[in-house]
Order: sequence, then C-alpha cells, then structure tokens
Amino acid sequence: MQIFYILLCIAGAALPLSQFVPWLSAHGLNVPLLLQQATSNHIAAFAWADVLISGIVVAVFLLVEGRKLAMRRLWLPLSCLMVGPSLALPLFLLLRERHLAATAPNH
Repeated sequence: MQIFYILLCIAGAALPLSQFVPWLSAHGLNVPLLLQQATSNHIAAFAWADVLISGIVVAVFLLVEGRKLAMRRLWLPLSCLMVGPSLALPLFLLLRERHLAATAPNH
C-alpha cells in the first residue's frame, strides 16, 4: 500500500500543479482573477466547491485520526492542503501506514 500511496502523492501534486503553475506564471498571484475564473461558470464553481468541502473533510479526518493514533508531524499533510486534498490525503495515509507498522505489537 505504501508504494500506491506514494504514487498517489506524486499524481496528487503533479496534476493540480501542472494546471496552476502556468496560470500563476501568466497572471501572478492575482486572487480576484483566480476567484473570478474559478466561479466563471457552473462547472468551475462545482469543482471548486467539491475541492473546498473535500479539503475540510480531509483536514478534520487528519486531525481526528492523527490524534487518535498519536501520530507526529501532522503539520506535514495539513500543509499539503495548500496544494489540495489530492496530495494531503494520500500523504496522510502513507504516514498513517508507516506509523501503524512502526507501532505494531510484533514490531
């Protein structure tokens, strides 16, 4: 599973950034333009609303599950929410998998 999560982390970072970095280089950090374009039609607004809600759910899941398991460095996947849930969630699941393996009774 760890290799699968690593591959998802790579895809979860590369795909969103491959769209955002060219926009950022063309327009700079123009937040009003970003918001205008993100809500310029119903499908764009739908996608951004989905990402926003997914990000909130991922953040709550990371905090609750991470604290329940006494995981360290929860700031790392939480900070990856700046890229998006598509990076933050697989990174958390990778760290969780490693944490569970390290704390297993037979380890």
